[in-house]
Amino acid sequence: MAHKQLTEEYYKLLHEIQAVDFVLVELNLYLDTHPSDSAIIEQYNAYAVKSKQLKEEYARRYGPLQHGDMADKPYSWPDAPWPWQV
Repeated sequence: MAHKQLTEEYYKLLHEIQAVDFVLVELNLYLDTHPSDSAIIEQYNAYAVKSKQLKEEYARRYGPLQHGDMADKPYSWPDAPWPWQV
């Protein structure tokens, strides 16, 4: 398989997904000990929406991040960058 050329936009989007998902983990940990903090719950929900949007954009542009993301699409794993190509 030929090595894919990955653009700066690819890495920027992947980095943004990682950053947003990191925030979700941290907020989730906080909510484990502060389950009634409505401001943080609201913030968590906003980041969850952002994460979903970013992952949908990634899938449209570069292919699925996970095998379960291919439900309505043709099989496209060979088209996405492999982990060692990133």
